[in-house]
Amino acid sequence: MSAPQKLRGLNPLHLLGTGAVGAALALLIQAWLSSRGRPSILLPYSMAITLVALAVLLVVLGLRLRKHVAKGTGAVNPFQAVRLLATARAGQIVGAAFAGFGGGLLLSLLGRSVPAPTPTWLPMLVTTAAGVVLLVCALIAERLCRVPPSDDPEGESDPGLATLET
Repeated sequence: MSAPQKLRGLNPLHLLGTGAVGAALALLIQAWLSSRGRPSILLPYSMAITLVALAVLLVVLGLRLRKHVAKGTGAVNPFQAVRLLATARAGQIVGAAFAGFGGGLLLSLLGRSVPAPTPTWLPMLVTTAAGVVLLVCALIAERLCRVPPSDDPEGESDPGLATLET
């Protein structure tokens, strides 16, 4: 059996790429709507509220897990920790995608000869900010899932997300 491998966090370039794809998709949709003479997409505020609620939930669950590990009252349910880690990583991707999509919608408004009214651009800005909040909170939740350094005599005291037997 080989040594366990340390899991790594998501590559920041992948998150930037996800945001860029979201922005490109928004620009394409807005260009298509504009070419057909249709109005801009109006994003509902409930979407931004949901993204922020997910962000808060991720941080709360991460803090609960960290508190349980710090107490040392018993073994942490590994399935709960893995689910939280997977949800945090999914939150990073979703946050980057929504931030990029909202940013792309905002970029599409810059090319207009007449400035867009506030009810048009404000929901786009709020959605972009909510996507960034979800991304940052998911990164924090992933950090909270890290295993503290161990005191084993073999010298493996590196903190990591988890280990996998290969």
